[in-house]
Amino acid sequence: MAERDWYDDSDYDDAARRAEQATRWGWRVIGSVTGLLGCALIAAVCFLLAVAFAFAYVVAGMD
Repeated sequence: MAERDWYDDSDYDDAARRAEQATRWGWRVIGSVTGLLGCALIAAVCFLLAVAFAFAYVVAGMD
């Protein structure tokens, strides 16, 4: 088994590559979750507005 030279940076390069890959994956997950939460918030607001208009229609029809 050959010994590695003192200037062999393959371990560092591998760790740096894995760290960059994990960072990209993490930001992708953060972006996806943020987008999904934004869509859920918009859907919830639309639903609540529809319910409010339905109640207003029912209350206005009771007169």
